[in-house]
Amino acid sequence: MSAADRFWTSLDGLTLYARDHAPADGPARLPVICLHGLTRNSRDFEELAPRMAARGRRVLALDVRGRGRSAWDPQPMNYNPAVYAGDVAALCDQAGVSRALFVGTSMGGLITLTLAALRPDLVAGAVLNDVGPQVGAAGLARIAGYVGGAPEVKSWAEAAAYARATNGEALPGLSDADWARFARRVFREDAAGRLTLDYDPAISEVFKIAPTATPAATPPDLWPLFTALATGRPLLLVRGEASDILEPETADRMGTVAPHMRRVDVPGVGHAPTLEEPQATQAIDAFLADAP
Repeated sequence: MSAADRFWTSLDGLTLYARDHAPADGPARLPVICLHGLTRNSRDFEELAPRMAARGRRVLALDVRGRGRSAWDPQPMNYNPAVYAGDVAALCDQAGVSRALFVGTSMGGLITLTLAALRPDLVAGAVLNDVGPQVGAAGLARIAGYVGGAPEVKSWAEAAAYARATNGEALPGLSDADWARFARRVFREDAAGRLTLDYDPAISEVFKIAPTATPAATPPDLWPLFTALATGRPLLLVRGEASDILEPETADRMGTVAPHMRRVDVPGVGHAPTLEEPQATQAIDAFLADAP
């Protein structure tokens, strides 16, 4: 399917980016908005987005401010879900999207929860990838230990080795070729040929201000937001079986609060599933087949 670069302007004047995938021909379906995790970008959806577009949905995969091809914010405290949600709403308004399904990985799921509270008209349903209203303390400490760091890598092979070192325990099934591809998603090469992680290191500032907060400075009790999201909307929860961010007790409680929510646990995977695992892709395909 065809895809195009789309830039839009945030309410505070930043130029932000999304990859806009055109839908295959067929009956009109709601579009899908894809939101990545804390240190990631739209390239996380380079396999999933075309797959969903081929099934007749327009797909917008965002670079959240401070990541990928979106501008860095000179005010680090703006790196929080309420601001991100406003950015998504601005994109929808400028792209002519009045209602959509959302796929949110980790921080992207928290943005979805926030957006459903701020602009409930936009959110028709959601896939939450390894995230819920409570964040596991061990996972939070692990993320705080590396976010904002600046590893010195001098080649793409070293970038792949770094990616494996920081994510290998969570994704033990990836091959050497997979890690090379993973590195291309999380690193960028600047004009001088230097490789750096593809996000603003200042996104780590929130940990210095409030080290006990969740990765994007979200409020401590998100259960009301989850309950609101779940009310009258289809939901799918994808969880890494070994996740330290979405603990099993939280996932089970989410199922109690939203008994209609579908759930799939990806075996052997931690935080967060890539959404390219067969269990995840099959669950998402089925969810989208039934969604408006």
